[in-house]
Amino acid sequence: MKIGNHEIGDGQETFIIAEVAQAHEGSLGLAKSFVDAIADAGAHAVKFQTHIAAEESTRDEAFRIAMSGQDATRYDYWHRMEFTPDQWADLVSYTHDRGLVFLSSAFSVAAVELLEALDVPAWKVGSGEVFNNSILDAMTTTGKPVLISTGMSSRDDIARAHDRVVERGCEPALFQCTSRYPTALDEVGLNVIGDLRDRFGCAVGLSDHSATVYPALAAMAQGLDLLEVHVIFDRAMYGPDAKASLTFEELAHVTAANTAFKTLSDHPVDKDVVAEELRDMRALFSKSLAPVRDIKAGEVLTTALLTTKKPGTGIAPDKVDDVLGRRVNRDIAIDQLLRWDDLDA
Repeated sequence: MKIGNHEIGDGQETFIIAEVAQAHEGSLGLAKSFVDAIADAGAHAVKFQTHIAAEESTRDEAFRIAMSGQDATRYDYWHRMEFTPDQWADLVSYTHDRGLVFLSSAFSVAAVELLEALDVPAWKVGSGEVFNNSILDAMTTTGKPVLISTGMSSRDDIARAHDRVVERGCEPALFQCTSRYPTALDEVGLNVIGDLRDRFGCAVGLSDHSATVYPALAAMAQGLDLLEVHVIFDRAMYGPDAKASLTFEELAHVTAANTAFKTLSDHPVDKDVVAEELRDMRALFSKSLAPVRDIKAGEVLTTALLTTKKPGTGIAPDKVDDVLGRRVNRDIAIDQLLRWDDLDA
């Protein structure tokens, strides 16, 4: 799979998507500030959500959590989160200027059409839209990769969505996700990532809402293809996802770890080669056979006369059996190492 200029999977580093969601509060300027912070933190992509209130909601939709009072209804909230097509185009251009891939979850067919006009390189399907064939079909008509979050899906639901995408000629990626905000660590479900890879053989990811770095680090260390995390300037900020997000300092830690994990996996070590390279250091840190007291010429070496001391430039400790019972041919001081030429043949 390829997203923009980024190859996904097949030994590549994890593709990290930083999710802004509605944290921009309907402000294009704040949205751009998020883009800047995400770029500075080292992620590969920024993801927004494209909501068109009239296309996805009604005034009967209840608030999911208590809101600020600025919006009389949930519909009004979605409307306030909207950007115009020109504003979206401006945000896409700004994102590209910062070297990031632009992605956005579409929550209606109209949103798919808006984003397709902006030439997004891939589609993200939110957990609540996995069951919406009209959106899946609109996305797959474009032939682009489809990234599917599975936070509310059973195994059968996942299989149905995966197969629909494949049958329509697109590449799917499946994200393990638990739709709780925040997600407790014992509900993250890292085991599902391997299950998805084994069953479907496609790119797999984690969409994490734990507000900690631990799931991301653990999943990347196991060879994750894609990672999505919500981000916020501070978890004390207002917003429905703030408490389920990483700060930008935490995101930077995750991206640095991603680079480190790639370096670790790309450089297997040959222990024999390293041992040879460290021969001088081995002599410095290891020990050799040495006397526990001054030994006179003619004495026979016994276990009681020997110990081990640094450096490792004399007779190695594992050669002690070749030394015991032999006679020394000269005086050996307590502060010297025992050497082969100190012994009679």
